[in-house]
Amino acid sequence: MSADDPFLEFRNAFARAEAAGDDPVAMALATADVTGHPSVRIVLLRGVDHRGFVFHTNYRSRKGRELEVNRRAALCFYWPRAEEQVRVEGEVERLPPDESDAYFADRPRRHQLSAWASEQSEELGAREELEQRYADKQRRFEGQPVPRPPHWGGYRLRADRIEFWKSRADRLHDRVLYVRGVDVWIRSLLYP
Repeated sequence: MSADDPFLEFRNAFARAEAAGDDPVAMALATADVTGHPSVRIVLLRGVDHRGFVFHTNYRSRKGRELEVNRRAALCFYWPRAEEQVRVEGEVERLPPDESDAYFADRPRRHQLSAWASEQSEELGAREELEQRYADKQRRFEGQPVPRPPHWGGYRLRADRIEFWKSRADRLHDRVLYVRGVDVWIRSLLYP
Protein backbone atom coordinates (compact mmCIF):
# COMPACT_ATOMS: atom_id res chain seq x y z
CA MET A 1 0.00 0.00 0.00
CA SER A 2 1.85 3.04 -1.19
CA ALA A 3 -0.56 5.23 -3.19
CA ASP A 4 -0.95 8.89 -2.20
CA ASP A 5 -4.55 8.79 -3.44
CA PRO A 6 -6.88 6.65 -1.28
CA PHE A 7 -9.29 6.17 -4.19
CA LEU A 8 -6.50 4.71 -6.33
CA GLU A 9 -5.56 2.49 -3.40
CA PHE A 10 -9.23 1.48 -3.06
CA ARG A 11 -9.48 0.55 -6.74
CA ASN A 12 -6.33 -1.57 -6.38
CA ALA A 13 -7.67 -3.32 -3.26
CA PHE A 14 -11.06 -3.84 -4.95
CA ALA A 15 -9.32 -5.49 -7.93
CA ARG A 16 -7.32 -7.77 -5.63
CA ALA A 17 -10.50 -8.80 -3.80
CA GLU A 18 -12.28 -9.53 -7.06
CA ALA A 19 -9.30 -11.56 -8.34
CA ALA A 20 -9.23 -13.52 -5.06
CA GLY A 21 -12.90 -14.47 -5.48
CA ASP A 22 -14.41 -12.18 -2.85
CA ASP A 23 -17.63 -10.25 -3.49
CA PRO A 24 -16.03 -6.80 -3.61
CA VAL A 25 -19.26 -4.75 -3.69
CA ALA A 26 -20.70 -6.06 -0.41
CA MET A 27 -20.11 -3.55 2.38
CA ALA A 28 -21.36 -2.99 5.90
CA LEU A 29 -23.07 0.38 6.35
CA ALA A 30 -23.24 1.73 9.90
CA THR A 31 -25.63 4.54 10.78
CA ALA A 32 -26.89 5.96 14.06
CA ASP A 33 -30.15 7.55 15.13
CA VAL A 34 -30.49 10.97 16.72
CA THR A 35 -29.66 9.54 20.16
CA GLY A 36 -26.50 7.85 18.87
CA HIS A 37 -27.82 4.27 18.88
CA PRO A 38 -25.98 2.51 16.02
CA SER A 39 -27.23 0.00 13.50
CA VAL A 40 -25.39 -1.83 10.76
CA ARG A 41 -26.36 -3.84 7.69
CA ILE A 42 -24.87 -5.06 4.42
CA VAL A 43 -25.55 -2.96 1.32
CA LEU A 44 -24.01 -2.98 -2.15
CA LEU A 45 -21.51 -0.49 -3.52
CA ARG A 46 -22.93 0.95 -6.74
CA GLY A 47 -20.19 3.39 -7.62
CA VAL A 48 -17.04 5.02 -6.33
CA ASP A 49 -15.04 8.01 -7.50
CA HIS A 50 -13.29 10.98 -5.88
CA ARG A 51 -16.67 12.30 -4.74
CA GLY A 52 -17.33 9.21 -2.62
CA PHE A 53 -19.01 5.82 -2.29
CA VAL A 54 -22.53 5.30 -3.70
CA PHE A 55 -25.36 3.01 -2.55
CA HIS A 56 -29.15 3.03 -3.05
CA THR A 57 -32.08 2.32 -0.76
CA ASN A 58 -35.57 3.24 0.35
CA TYR A 59 -35.42 6.70 1.96
CA ARG A 60 -38.10 5.57 4.45
CA SER A 61 -36.11 2.51 5.60
CA ARG A 62 -34.43 2.54 8.99
CA LYS A 63 -31.11 3.56 7.43
CA GLY A 64 -32.82 6.27 5.39
CA ARG A 65 -34.55 7.67 8.47
CA GLU A 66 -31.30 7.57 10.44
CA LEU A 67 -29.41 9.34 7.66
CA GLU A 68 -32.00 12.13 7.71
CA VAL A 69 -31.21 12.94 11.36
CA ASN A 70 -27.53 12.00 11.46
CA ARG A 71 -25.58 12.38 8.21
CA ARG A 72 -22.42 10.74 9.62
CA ALA A 73 -21.97 7.09 8.59
CA ALA A 74 -19.31 4.44 8.13
CA LEU A 75 -18.64 1.68 5.64
CA CYS A 76 -16.59 -1.48 6.04
CA PHE A 77 -15.48 -3.77 3.23
CA TYR A 78 -14.08 -7.11 4.36
CA TRP A 79 -12.52 -9.40 1.78
CA PRO A 80 -11.46 -12.62 3.58
CA ARG A 81 -9.87 -14.35 0.59
CA ALA A 82 -7.77 -11.28 -0.22
CA GLU A 83 -7.16 -10.82 3.52
CA GLU A 84 -7.95 -7.12 3.30
CA GLN A 85 -10.36 -4.68 4.88
CA VAL A 86 -11.24 -1.07 4.07
CA ARG A 87 -13.03 1.21 6.52
CA VAL A 88 -14.55 4.51 5.37
CA GLU A 89 -16.08 7.31 7.45
CA GLY A 90 -17.77 10.50 6.33
CA GLU A 91 -20.91 12.44 5.71
CA VAL A 92 -23.71 11.11 3.52
CA GLU A 93 -25.73 13.11 1.01
CA ARG A 94 -28.58 12.14 -1.29
CA LEU A 95 -27.75 11.79 -4.95
CA PRO A 96 -29.43 14.25 -7.34
CA PRO A 97 -32.72 12.83 -8.68
CA ASP A 98 -31.35 12.42 -12.22
CA GLU A 99 -28.54 10.15 -10.95
CA SER A 100 -31.01 8.04 -8.95
CA ASP A 101 -33.33 7.90 -11.98
CA ALA A 102 -30.51 6.70 -14.25
CA TYR A 103 -29.48 3.94 -11.86
CA PHE A 104 -33.08 2.84 -11.25
CA ALA A 105 -33.76 2.62 -15.01
CA ASP A 106 -30.85 0.15 -15.36
CA ARG A 107 -32.08 -2.19 -12.61
CA PRO A 108 -33.84 -5.44 -13.54
CA ARG A 109 -37.60 -4.89 -13.82
CA ARG A 110 -38.34 -7.25 -10.92
CA HIS A 111 -36.06 -5.16 -8.68
CA GLN A 112 -37.85 -2.01 -9.80
CA LEU A 113 -41.21 -3.56 -8.88
CA SER A 114 -39.84 -4.68 -5.50
CA ALA A 115 -38.86 -1.08 -4.71
CA TRP A 116 -42.53 -0.12 -5.15
CA ALA A 117 -43.91 -3.17 -3.29
CA SER A 118 -41.74 -3.10 -0.17
CA GLU A 119 -42.36 -0.83 2.80
CA GLN A 120 -38.74 -1.50 3.78
CA SER A 121 -38.10 -1.87 7.53
CA GLU A 122 -41.82 -1.72 8.42
CA GLU A 123 -43.53 -4.64 10.15
CA LEU A 124 -45.03 -7.21 7.75
CA GLY A 125 -48.06 -9.20 8.88
CA ALA A 126 -47.55 -12.14 6.50
CA ARG A 127 -45.40 -13.01 3.50
CA GLU A 128 -48.55 -13.19 1.35
CA GLU A 129 -49.09 -9.47 1.92
CA LEU A 130 -45.73 -8.66 0.32
CA GLU A 131 -46.37 -11.04 -2.58
CA GLN A 132 -49.81 -9.44 -3.15
CA ARG A 133 -48.28 -5.95 -3.17
CA TYR A 134 -45.71 -7.14 -5.72
CA ALA A 135 -48.45 -8.64 -7.93
CA ASP A 136 -50.40 -5.36 -7.67
CA LYS A 137 -47.35 -3.42 -8.89
CA GLN A 138 -46.86 -5.87 -11.77
CA ARG A 139 -50.43 -5.13 -12.90
CA ARG A 140 -50.09 -1.38 -12.33
CA PHE A 141 -46.98 -1.06 -14.52
CA GLU A 142 -47.81 -3.77 -17.06
CA GLY A 143 -46.62 -2.82 -20.54
CA GLN A 144 -44.85 0.37 -19.43
CA PRO A 145 -41.54 1.39 -17.90
CA VAL A 146 -41.40 1.35 -14.10
CA PRO A 147 -40.58 4.85 -12.80
CA ARG A 148 -38.39 5.35 -9.75
CA PRO A 149 -40.52 5.62 -6.60
CA PRO A 150 -40.21 9.04 -4.93
CA HIS A 151 -39.19 7.29 -1.68
CA TRP A 152 -36.23 5.46 -3.25
CA GLY A 153 -32.83 6.68 -4.41
CA GLY A 154 -29.12 6.92 -3.98
CA TYR A 155 -26.72 8.23 -1.39
CA ARG A 156 -23.07 9.17 -1.59
CA LEU A 157 -20.79 8.86 1.42
CA ARG A 158 -18.23 11.65 1.07
CA ALA A 159 -15.22 10.14 2.80
CA ASP A 160 -13.08 12.10 5.23
CA ARG A 161 -11.26 9.02 6.62
CA ILE A 162 -10.29 5.87 4.73
CA GLU A 163 -8.31 3.10 6.43
CA PHE A 164 -6.78 0.10 4.67
CA TRP A 165 -5.88 -3.10 6.53
CA LYS A 166 -3.87 -5.95 5.02
CA SER A 167 -3.21 -9.21 6.87
CA ARG A 168 0.43 -10.09 7.52
CA ALA A 169 2.22 -12.97 9.26
CA ASP A 170 2.47 -12.97 13.05
CA ARG A 171 -0.37 -10.40 13.26
CA LEU A 172 2.03 -7.67 12.08
CA HIS A 173 -0.69 -6.35 9.79
CA ASP A 174 -0.39 -3.29 7.56
CA ARG A 175 -2.71 -0.41 8.44
CA VAL A 176 -2.70 2.79 6.40
CA LEU A 177 -4.95 5.72 7.28
CA TYR A 178 -5.88 8.58 4.95
CA VAL A 179 -7.49 11.69 6.47
CA ARG A 180 -8.86 14.41 4.22
CA GLY A 181 -7.01 17.68 4.61
CA VAL A 182 -7.92 21.01 3.01
CA ASP A 183 -6.61 20.19 -0.47
CA VAL A 184 -4.82 16.89 0.06
CA TRP A 185 -5.15 13.52 1.76
CA ILE A 186 -2.84 13.04 4.75
CA ARG A 187 -1.46 9.51 4.86
CA SER A 188 -0.13 7.81 7.98
CA LEU A 189 0.71 4.32 9.18
CA LEU A 190 -1.01 2.79 12.21
CA TYR A 191 0.12 0.03 14.55
CA PRO A 192 -1.84 -3.17 13.91
